[in-house]
Amino acid sequence: MKDILLVDMNAFFIMCEGRNDPSLINAPSAVAGSPQYRTGIILAANYEARKYGVKVAMTVTEAKRLCPEIRLVKPNHDYYEACSKEVFDLLYDFTPQIEKNSIDEAWLDVTSSKDLFGSVDDIALGIQNKLKDELGLWSSIGISENKFLAKMASDLKKPLGISKLYKKDIERIMYPMPLGKMYGLGRVTEKKLNVEGIYNIGQLAELSSSYLISKFGKVGYYLYEKARGIDDDIVGEQDIKNPSCGRMTTLERDISDLEVAKKEMAPLCEDVGRSLRDKNLVCDCVQIQIKYDTFKMITRQMKVEETNLTSEIYKTASYLLDLHWDNEKPVRLIGVSACNLREKSQQIQFDFDNMMGNEKLETTMDEINKKFNKNIIKRGNTL
Repeated sequence: MKDILLVDMNAFFIMCEGRNDPSLINAPSAVAGSPQYRTGIILAANYEARKYGVKVAMTVTEAKRLCPEIRLVKPNHDYYEACSKEVFDLLYDFTPQIEKNSIDEAWLDVTSSKDLFGSVDDIALGIQNKLKDELGLWSSIGISENKFLAKMASDLKKPLGISKLYKKDIERIMYPMPLGKMYGLGRVTEKKLNVEGIYNIGQLAELSSSYLISKFGKVGYYLYEKARGIDDDIVGEQDIKNPSCGRMTTLERDISDLEVAKKEMAPLCEDVGRSLRDKNLVCDCVQIQIKYDTFKMITRQMKVEETNLTSEIYKTASYLLDLHWDNEKPVRLIGVSACNLREKSQQIQFDFDNMMGNEKLETTMDEINKKFNKNIIKRGNTL
């Protein structure tokens, strides 16, 4: 059995600010944008402010109404990125198998670290104490046998919590939870399930895979497995020697429509695929990035057969968007990356009826577009 941790930094932005101004830690405080701009919302609130009901994405006006004495700090995202690097440098002291989930969150596979650092409980406590004592940052840590349950466990106790959730415990701990507590289940899906009389995870677990797939498509299979604590996804080790190729775009306006997001993603996938083909590279992992209007960014990835085809990259990116999109969370930036790059081998075995035809088509498109120095040929999904 694997030993997986999910390290979730508590109130990360405002805790980073507390390193420069310790008086913020014990007073109601939050990182927020200016009310006259689109960023006039709460980006991070400390636990003193949360006692008054202040929450992330709440307007500054509402936060001040709930807590008139709240101290507001303008965001400094470059500083938060620097603090995040310090966090990840510390985590790498415990294991090389780390998958970044966002600027303030990561999965760690510590299965092979126990000979050096003791039990999984000792490792979790050691990480939490080092983050607090050396960096002045708080964290909550979930412990389990897979990534999904570790994430669910990390939310059980905040701040400074260490919690366990294994498959044998899900009926007792996870099944009574409301659907909104289930990682990866968006508000739109929650409302659709509510209409069907499904309000908690236990009720969701009673539904068949065929019913969920008929109702929600590919997302239905995710719901079926995760409600049962099933997750075979490995912790995607990030190897700096194994580069990626990615493209991002900051949108002209925040979007909440999935189909609009897919349309914005299409030219990014085109650029990534073309870059791989130009350099005779292939990838075996596709990753998407989503940054919300709260400036919180998430990354999601999926293993694929070795490819440099735009069509395959786009298909995987679209699937990941389907799985993780929430219509009620406005998005300001999206991105896609091809990861685990390597030189294309002549021995790679393709399905010649399909893959080679697609490869020839995409290579021909590349050559024509290069010849005329413009995107004279476009895919339908980019129009």
